[in-house]
Amino acid sequence: MAAVTDIVTARSGWRDDFPALRQMVHGKPLVYLDSAASAQKPHAVIEAMTHFMRHDYANVHRGVHSLSQRATMAFEALRPAVASLINAPGCDNIVITHSATEAFNLVMHGLGRAHFTDGDEIILSEMEHHANIVPWQMLAAEKNVVIKVAPILADGSLDLDALEKLFSPRTRLLSITHASNVLGTVNPVKKLAALAHEHNVPVLFDGSQAVVHGPVDVQDIGADLYIFTGHKLYGPTGIGILYGTSDILEKMAPFQGGGDMIEQVRFSGTTYKKAPQRFEAGTPPIIEAVGLKTAIDYVQNIGMQAINDHEQLLLAAATAGLSTIPGLKIHGTAPGKSAIISFTIDGLHPHDVATLLDRYGVAVRVGKHCAEPLMDRLGLSASIRASFGLYNNAQDVTALVTSVIKACDMLR
Repeated sequence: MAAVTDIVTARSGWRDDFPALRQMVHGKPLVYLDSAASAQKPHAVIEAMTHFMRHDYANVHRGVHSLSQRATMAFEALRPAVASLINAPGCDNIVITHSATEAFNLVMHGLGRAHFTDGDEIILSEMEHHANIVPWQMLAAEKNVVIKVAPILADGSLDLDALEKLFSPRTRLLSITHASNVLGTVNPVKKLAALAHEHNVPVLFDGSQAVVHGPVDVQDIGADLYIFTGHKLYGPTGIGILYGTSDILEKMAPFQGGGDMIEQVRFSGTTYKKAPQRFEAGTPPIIEAVGLKTAIDYVQNIGMQAINDHEQLLLAAATAGLSTIPGLKIHGTAPGKSAIISFTIDGLHPHDVATLLDRYGVAVRVGKHCAEPLMDRLGLSASIRASFGLYNNAQDVTALVTSVIKACDMLR
């Protein structure tokens, strides 16, 4: 692990930016390995949100006074930041939502409910998060839309041959994760978009587990729609992003009605604004937008490729260390996976192991990870998931491996 230690130690300044990581848990230094559920926040994000609330807070878009104008500028600064992060064509392609889940429901309503009819088909995969399953099931129950599911292979990679056979003249959307939150599998999104477009089908990518780990270029991969959340990207909760091409967004119906998404309201009828504002009814997540913009600035200052390189070293070291433990099985071994390791240990309940890890100061996630169909496919009732962020280091890897070994010894 010497090479990992040398390189990671050189980047220890990143960790120093996160005040939550300085604390002790059960008398042990906190080892936070739950970033796939939600990432810790750097000092810059905390301070930006605090400063805004103290000095610049007001409602946005409709005020002529100075605070409202300052707040509007701060809120709208998020759109160009997101456009830069994912190389969107422009700010009008960026819809600000209250979560990634809301963004999926927005697309289900605005595209699916407004334009799909009985017998139309949507293709998903076995590795999807519930946010990319349940909205489509609601649509299927309402409009008799057919959901087709692409299988995965033994290593957790997508079965591309099987997926291609699912397309038909009735296929209206391919909605699939960019990176699995359980397996770490990174799907070949450029190939998937090209395949969908060969069938004249738009593609929606769930990017919540991808945009945090490396560079994303929505134009290069050919995404028609791309969704991610703010809280996994070192920003606050309560905010998400929907990217859409101009033609798709203009085609979509509004998701919610109310203030700020309208041009004119009369009892005889209402006219709506153009995208993206048409999808942003009511008071938006203003303070959260300030935080997410700061988080994007933070990761871009480091460099997304540098973050990816750093995390891949940690992933390799953790995989090697955990693989030496008798009875431990890693679920998801596809080449090029992101920095997520889900595992089980023969004869030991995942919740028992994770509870002991917490006693050693190691924070991991345990359960079904909002991906029950995938867990059923794997034959698991639960798994332990360790997920790495830019602030983790070689010492965290060592703590994980040694703590799992101690937990096994104690439970056996």
